[in-house]
Amino acid sequence: MHPKVAPLLSGTKVIPVLVIENADDAQPLAQCLVDNGLPVLEVTLRSDAAFRAIEIIASQVQGAVIGVGSILTEMQLNSAQSAGGWFGVSPGVSEKLMRALELNDWPFLPGASTLSEIMTLRDAGFKEQKLFPANIAGGVPMLRAISGPVSDVTFCPTGGIKPDNADDYLAESNVFAIGGSWIASPDLIFARDWHEIGRRAREAASLGMQWRTAV
Repeated sequence: MHPKVAPLLSGTKVIPVLVIENADDAQPLAQCLVDNGLPVLEVTLRSDAAFRAIEIIASQVQGAVIGVGSILTEMQLNSAQSAGGWFGVSPGVSEKLMRALELNDWPFLPGASTLSEIMTLRDAGFKEQKLFPANIAGGVPMLRAISGPVSDVTFCPTGGIKPDNADDYLAESNVFAIGGSWIASPDLIFARDWHEIGRRAREAASLGMQWRTAV
């Protein structure tokens, strides 16, 4: 069975999804999130500074559990590991990426948006998956509908998750965490507004408390 992602989360239910355009922002941003209750981060490969940002966080921010998101290729997979990522995340899985994952023992959270994709990943040993883009793929009704046929698969929905619907997702038995960019949005990072990011992180860290169990 492929290494599991959920044990790395240590009870964390909310994962900030980050786009870091300037590597100089990596340390204060990650430190702010860790200090305010969100140690598990997903740094996406959506900027030229992403790999350098991951290296900085890995070496300078104690307690940060670094997920590397938006992985599309084997080269990105290998580079993400080398940079210091703890686990990988993808929006979906191509045949080439699947072959690379079969030869890799790095914990990985692959993305799916249809039942066929979910079943294909399940057959490959991935019992923890990212539902993306969650709201467009069917949201909470989708999760409820598939909880019977694929009851042994759990999800981290990402895409369209906001404070006003986060608890709805976290209430579902097949959701182990959610991901969202609202906590540290690109505009807040650009403005280096650590105060507001910290406030949002504290609020996010308290989401889903009534359903929280150790992962």
